[in-house]
Amino acid sequence: MPVTRGDLLRWQFDLTWSLFEYHLERLEPADFLWEPAAHCWTVRPTIDGGWVPDWADSVPDPIPVPTIGWLTWHIGWWWTTAIGHARGDTPPDRAAIHWPGAGEPTVTWLRELRTEWLAVLDGLTEADLDHTAPFPWQHDPEHTLAHMLAWLNAELMKNAAEIGQLRLLRAAVPR
Repeated sequence: MPVTRGDLLRWQFDLTWSLFEYHLERLEPADFLWEPAAHCWTVRPTIDGGWVPDWADSVPDPIPVPTIGWLTWHIGWWWTTAIGHARGDTPPDRAAIHWPGAGEPTVTWLRELRTEWLAVLDGLTEADLDHTAPFPWQHDPEHTLAHMLAWLNAELMKNAAEIGQLRLLRAAVPR
């Protein structure tokens, strides 16, 4: 039986997730807010007990080193947005994506997003993959839903590698 684009994208996602899960299950709460450099982006506590991510509308120079907390918020933001677009919903504004906090709350949140994403993937047909994707390209007709799914897999792989590297670096630093 020939492999469809949807099958291949799902296989790629499952592979990427398994590599991400390796790090997720080993994260300690203190890993999330560890600042690996003086110039970094993180999530900062708010007066009401929530968290706000560092952000700039244009890429700063030099680019700040992100914390695991910031990276996990970032994954939650783009993944929530991708899920909304794939479902045909209006995704929430970036500022409405709230980081749950260090440790298990964030790991649970990311696993729940995975479950939502799998439901999206399982509901797609090959014809759906040819529809124009408004994210992250701002309605460029050259990019389809299949492109968005491939982008999501690549973005997750990149963020998983960044989180893994930060986790390993923190473990290697004498405390």
